[in-house]
Amino acid sequence: MTDWSDRKVRRTALYAAARQRILVLDGAMGTMLQRRKLTEADYRGERFKDADGDLKGNHDILNITRPDVILDVHREYLEAGADIIETNTFSGTWISQSDYHLEAAVPEINREGARLARQAADEYTAKNPDKPRFVAGALGPTNRTASLSPDVNRPDFRNISFDELKAAYQEQARGLIEGGADLLLVETIFDTLNAKAAVFGIYELFDELGEQWPLMISGTITDLSGRTLSGQTTEAFWNSLRHAKPFSVGLNCAFGAQQMRPYVAELSRVADVPVSAYPNAGLPNQFGEYDEAPHATAAHLREWAEAGLVNIVGGCCGTTPEHIKAIADSVRGLKPRKIPEIPPALRLSGLEPFTASAA
Repeated sequence: MTDWSDRKVRRTALYAAARQRILVLDGAMGTMLQRRKLTEADYRGERFKDADGDLKGNHDILNITRPDVILDVHREYLEAGADIIETNTFSGTWISQSDYHLEAAVPEINREGARLARQAADEYTAKNPDKPRFVAGALGPTNRTASLSPDVNRPDFRNISFDELKAAYQEQARGLIEGGADLLLVETIFDTLNAKAAVFGIYELFDELGEQWPLMISGTITDLSGRTLSGQTTEAFWNSLRHAKPFSVGLNCAFGAQQMRPYVAELSRVADVPVSAYPNAGLPNQFGEYDEAPHATAAHLREWAEAGLVNIVGGCCGTTPEHIKAIADSVRGLKPRKIPEIPPALRLSGLEPFTASAA
């Protein structure tokens, strides 16, 4: 009998599943929490009843104050067919939690976030051991950028340093691992230098622990110029981070599937690892809401799968369990993208990629 409590067993199963089929990631946590119309009291709970300032909207703190709600959301996505669920820790660094004066709670936020996702994933693996479920520890981009100045009059100014980012991501990753995450997901990357700090901090932690966890990397293209906020094209973004040897690389957020397709195709062409893609449910309407129906999102992702572009699919802003069920149904039985053999070459990156080969 398979011992699913052994993380190395789960890791082996993850790699095997990625070779066999297109894996399905879950959808938006924020969308599901907004549906529940939680109050300030829900966010505070007994633990933070005397905390300074408003806490409503700090979704990550619900791992501590309303774990029942977070567990329910995870179960809904697993019931919809997700293979991988993300922890509710998008803002789980001291950098982001400083907005709420809750920096001291960061280790617990991440441990509890991973523990809840682990509990839900294990429940569904037990129900069907032929479809093991996995936990991705989510590390969001923070609300600061190492590449750009927040002051237009001082282009040299930065409100965060590389070392501070590295330490923040490392603290978060430690909590996620302690809570039981199977892999780490550095996601919604708008500044590649932030992501480099995250990778550096994570690999320092791996060295300390004497073990490596699979690493997912997911960037975000911020407009139709096809660049991240820090100015890189898709290929340059990959060149900047390929040294991390991630389990997968991909794109999420900013766009709906229709707008994201060309950049997923570009990443699929240049990356010699699995490619993930989890777009928004279309573009937001004038009220900031997402209207794209589940069948529409699923149709786009099925076309990507049929074109051999993706290995992992899911949903970002505005997506729900209904979207994830439709996506899971649409890609069932389709083969995952074949990992290309990329010939050796010197591959560099600024805002644009540069390749120097012997040919």
